[in-house]
Amino acid sequence: MIGVFGNRTVALCLVSSVLACTAMGCSSRPASSGPASPNLALSIPDSTSLVRSNDLRIAPLDVLEVRVFGVEQLNGTYQVDPGGEIKLPLVGVAKAEGLTIFDLAASLETRLAAYVREPQVSIRISEVYGQELTVEGAVGKPGVYPVRGSMTLLQALAVSGGPTEVADKKRVLVFRTIEGQKRAAAFDLESIRKGQASDPPVYGNDIIIVDGSETKASYRELLRAIPLIGLFVMY
Repeated sequence: MIGVFGNRTVALCLVSSVLACTAMGCSSRPASSGPASPNLALSIPDSTSLVRSNDLRIAPLDVLEVRVFGVEQLNGTYQVDPGGEIKLPLVGVAKAEGLTIFDLAASLETRLAAYVREPQVSIRISEVYGQELTVEGAVGKPGVYPVRGSMTLLQALAVSGGPTEVADKKRVLVFRTIEGQKRAAAFDLESIRKGQASDPPVYGNDIIIVDGSETKASYRELLRAIPLIGLFVMY
């Protein structure tokens, strides 16, 4: 219950901040309530603001799937210990915390080179420990949900009961903090489902709000203030 209250409080604070900024005219973005053009609908957050799955940093208690090409006995699922390390055959103890999956794979390949000829290591984060996202607005079961491995916007909405009959599927807002800055992006679910736009990844601490008649009035104002272009813009 504490986690739910805390995240919903954050969502309300975000709404208040954006509405205050809009009222003062501090945003230079044009408001948009209609669908994006085809080109914009296909856009994804640009390279300077996108939190990409490849950029995720490994944290203590995350669960990793490690595969070494041609050496099946080294393949396995390993949980990062509370100290941020993992222990693998031949390699022994290796630091994982703070590294991307590519950083860790490169480190393991270097250490395995003494035992395996030209080792090729691939790693996937199969479970992200302790991360949650919040889904609000016109969905079947608003609340806080755990993030298990990689997750997309459609998957997050599915676990929260999906959009209700009164939901505006053309306008879903995602809040995210990127490099210490608060950002938001609006997405069109219908375009995503038709394959006209990409299904964006979502992450722990994201806040997702679905527009609809069930959505709070303050949320609806905010949902219409963010351009429907799939870019994470500052507010």
